[in-house]
Parts: sequence; C-alpha cells; structure tokens
Amino acid sequence: MKRLFDCFVAAAALIVLAPVLLIAMLLVWLQDRHSPLYIAPRVGRDGVIFDMVKLRSMIVGADRSGVESTAASDRRITRLGHFIRRYKLDELGQLWNVLIGDMSLVGPRPNTLAGTEVYTDAERRLLSVRPGITDFASIVFADEGEILRDRADPDKAYDELIRPWKSRLGLFYVDRQSALLDLQLIAYTALAIVSRRRALERIVELLRQLGADEAIIAVARRATPLTPATPPGANEISA
Repeated sequence: MKRLFDCFVAAAALIVLAPVLLIAMLLVWLQDRHSPLYIAPRVGRDGVIFDMVKLRSMIVGADRSGVESTAASDRRITRLGHFIRRYKLDELGQLWNVLIGDMSLVGPRPNTLAGTEVYTDAERRLLSVRPGITDFASIVFADEGEILRDRADPDKAYDELIRPWKSRLGLFYVDRQSALLDLQLIAYTALAIVSRRRALERIVELLRQLGADEAIIAVARRATPLTPATPPGANEISA
C-alpha cells in the first residue's frame, strides 16, 4: 500500500510541478551553462547505493571540497541556490527517485556512504526502510544550514548537534511508521513552508501522542540552543 501511494503521489506531483521544475532548471543552467541537476550517490535501504536526483544549488564541483555538511553561509551555494534551498526546490527531483523505487515520500533522509560508515549499530536500523524525502527530522531541522552557519567545522558541528537527534527521530519513525503517520508528516512538511513555528507545534504534539520521550520532544520544540549529544547507541560524543 505504501509503495502504491508513493508512486501515485510522485507521478501526480511530477506532472503538476513540471512547469516549476522546468523553469527552475532553465534558470540554473543559465547561471553557469552547466547541468541543472546534481546526481548525488546516497545509501538506500539495506545499504544499496543509488543516485539521488537534486536540482543543483551549488557551484559545479562543490562535492569535491571534502565538506559534506552545508551551512547557510557556505560559499559553494550559488545566489540562485539560496532561493532554491529556501523553498526546498532542490528536493523536487527526488520525486523521480520515489517513482522508480529508490526512495519513499516519507522516511529517514538518505545519507552519504561516509555518513553511514560511522553509524552505530543502533543507527544502522535506519537502513531497514527506504529513505524518504521528508520525516520528523526534515521539519525539526529544516534550518540545518542556519545551525551550521559560520561553524569552523560544519561536519563536526553536524555530528555533535544534529546527527544525534536526526537519528533518534528517524528511528522513532521506523518503529512507528504507518499510512496515517505518513500523511501527517507530508501535511506538516507543507505547513512548514508557510509557517515553521506552527509545523513544529504539530510535530511536538504528534511526538507526544506517539509516546516519544521528553528529550526528543524538547529538541523538536527548537526553543533552546542545541548542545552536543551522543548518537543512538554511542557512549561518547562523535569525534
């Protein structure tokens, strides 16, 4: 049922959003005359590598810098790229990945090979399902770029501040996934584009209804600064 729903929604969305995608692709191509698409290798279900399709928001060759996490202040982001990221247009290409079965509409966000190689045993359960375009963490950490802004080492900051809770929220979804939860997360993702504050309120309420612990709920509120934490299954903060 989930796969049928994914295919139907992805196909319909690609048809409806085709004009937006085509205009965005043209604008990206016009800025530097290079491909408007960025094909990003990611780790899917059961550790299988697949090519994730994204609308390019960074300069050509940005992935060769050795830095995987992207701060809002990252100089690799083009001027148009900031707009693309602000309205999540870069994620629309992943509807194709959903259509062909690499991804689902809802599920833990796909990670890089380097990212999964440092997973704890607990985190490896994230690979038991298809990765998704959105999930709890996509809404809670929609401002990931701002969290990492001006950090001397964005990858280290990501591992200490975001990864522990992104993984916990992903595992929470894996353990409680359902058709109703998927519909709620899709609706709250759309709401977040209009009002992130209201979306976070809905996410906090949903987490509480589903029995999340207070630590996760507190982070989901995003009312206080994030502090370094340990990933699920780890005894110390990532080095």
